[in-house]
Amino acid sequence: MTPRGDWSAWPAPAKLNLFLRIVGRRPDGYHRLQTVFQLLDWGDIVRLRVREDGQVRREATEGYAVPEVEDLVVRAAKLLKSEAKTTLGVDIVVEKKIPLGGGFGGGSSDAATVLVALDHLWGTGLGEARLAVLGLALGADVPVFVRGRSAWAEGVGELLTPLDLGPASYLLVDTGVSVPTAELFQAPDLTRDAPAATISDFASGPSLGNAFEPVLRRRFQAVSMALDTLARFGAAALTGTGGGCFVRFDARADAEAALASLPAGMRAWVAGGVDVSPLHRALSSS
Repeated sequence: MTPRGDWSAWPAPAKLNLFLRIVGRRPDGYHRLQTVFQLLDWGDIVRLRVREDGQVRREATEGYAVPEVEDLVVRAAKLLKSEAKTTLGVDIVVEKKIPLGGGFGGGSSDAATVLVALDHLWGTGLGEARLAVLGLALGADVPVFVRGRSAWAEGVGELLTPLDLGPASYLLVDTGVSVPTAELFQAPDLTRDAPAATISDFASGPSLGNAFEPVLRRRFQAVSMALDTLARFGAAALTGTGGGCFVRFDARADAEAALASLPAGMRAWVAGGVDVSPLHRALSSS
C-alpha cells in the first residue's frame, strides 16, 4: 500500500458505447437503456495523496476547468468519506486526456477511480458492490467503471453483465460537440421505444445503432462529417450522448493507417479495447 502522504497514480479509462438504444421509460421518468460498454486502454490519470486532517481538495491543472464544487471526483471522495465515516482526507489531481462531453465517460471514470482507489488507500473496505451503489448516485455510467469489466448494460446503465469482447482497436474522433445529456433526452425526435435487444442480437454482428446519432447528425454538421469520414473504414458509430465517434478494427496497424489518412485538423487517436479495466489491474498489483 502507498504510504500516507505520498502521491499515487491511478488509471481512469475511457469507454465506448458499442450501441445505445432506448427501450422505454420507468415510472420515475428515467429512460430504460440497453448498451454495451467497451472499456479502453487509454484515459485519464487520477493522482491521490491521503491527508490526515480530513479535508478533500482538488488541485487545479491546466486545461481542466470544471469548478471544484461541481467536480465528480470531489463529490465521489466526499460521498465515500461520509459513507465509510473515515476521518481521513485526500488531495486530488486529475490529468485529463479524455475530452469533456464527448461521450467517452471521462467524468464518470474519474469518479469511479476515486471511489475504488480511495477505498483501498483509506482502508475503508466497502468493496465493489457497495462502491457501485455509491457510484450510481453520482451518475449512470459510474458503476461500470467501478466494476471494471466491459459489459452489457440495461436499466439506466447500472444492470451489468460482464462480456468478453476480445481484442480490438478503435479509431476515435472528438468532434468538439458537447450537449447536456438532459437536453438530448428531451429532444422531440429521439426514438424512445426501440424494441428490446438481446446479447445474442449484439453478438450476431449487425449494428444496433445509437439512438442519439440521428439527433446529433441533424443538429451538428461536425458530427455528421466525422461519421461520414469514418464510414470509409467500417461501421462508424457515435459513443454515448456526446459528439465522440469511432470505428472498430481487428488490427491496430489498420487503425493507425486509417488515422494517418484522416483529413488534417481532425482530433483523432487510436485506443485498444480491453475486457478488464486498467484501474483494476493497477489495484491488483498495488
